Amino acid sequence: MKLLKLIPDNTNIRFLRWRIPFYAVSLLLMAASVGLLFTKGLNLGVDFVGGQMIRMTFVGQPAAPLADLRARIDRLGYGEPIIQQFGGPNAVSVRMRLPEEGAERAAVAARMTTQITATVRQAYPRVRIDGVDSVSGKVSDELFSDGMLALVLAAIGISIYIWIRFEWQFGVGALFALVHDVTLTLGLFSLTQMEFDLNIVAALLTLIGYSLNDNIVVYDRVRENLMKYRKMPIAELLDLSVNETLSRTVVTSLSLLITLVALLILGPDVIFGFTAAITMGIFVGTYSSIYMATPILIWLGLKSDSFVPAESAADRQERIARGEA
Repeated sequence: MKLLKLIPDNTNIRFLRWRIPFYAVSLLLMAASVGLLFTKGLNLGVDFVGGQMIRMTFVGQPAAPLADLRARIDRLGYGEPIIQQFGGPNAVSVRMRLPEEGAERAAVAARMTTQITATVRQAYPRVRIDGVDSVSGKVSDELFSDGMLALVLAAIGISIYIWIRFEWQFGVGALFALVHDVTLTLGLFSLTQMEFDLNIVAALLTLIGYSLNDNIVVYDRVRENLMKYRKMPIAELLDLSVNETLSRTVVTSLSLLITLVALLILGPDVIFGFTAAITMGIFVGTYSSIYMATPILIWLGLKSDSFVPAESAADRQERIARGEA
């Protein structure tokens, strides 16, 4: 039986022919994303702005009444609750963002917790309150700054690794591609105002790892071809390298996107933001490995002899002794 190939072996697409228009579009999208972040900002979740988490178990019920519970708490006027199953199917955690004055007055947060628990007990007398946790404004600020620091350090560490393994041009190219991917993903969250919490930070770190993996595959083939085709023009060599790794890139990304789209459509609301971030990241990460990380090598001065070892004095003398020019 003949195997199905999504990308034929003799594929020869001239990707770099369109590098300038694609770069212009990407830079405009990055600028728009930064503009959205400064104007609309991010819809920060409880993890980053502070709030209350109430853990409760609905004793005697096979599953927690999530829809009814969400509707009852929402009617209290404190905003939309974040309700997740916590442990068994009849145990949940209810997370609520603190009102503006709640960040300064603990009494407001306490009153909010009292009203929520009273409302739930009135409808479900057998409910058991397992615990109440608070995230203060100070702690949430530290979580946000630590999360952003983790993203920056991960991107810088990855670039240093690629710099050491390849050449400095590859490290700069990988860093630019990572900034491109993260910026567009943050722009999506600013545009849609989906909740941005620690789960999304984890998704962005996952995106950075995926983008690194894809870039290294392409860069490794570029390095191999630089040593194999020393007289080939650099643009043609980069096109050849992208085409040779295109099948792997398309199959990997398509497999992930099929799963992620299924989760977006059929998955629970709890992980929608996480899934949306990774879906967006896979799409832009695949695009950036071809049109961001690769073409920039030309503008950074990568040459056909970048990986040709420099001839030492001993090598030169040996070559002259053999009568070679």
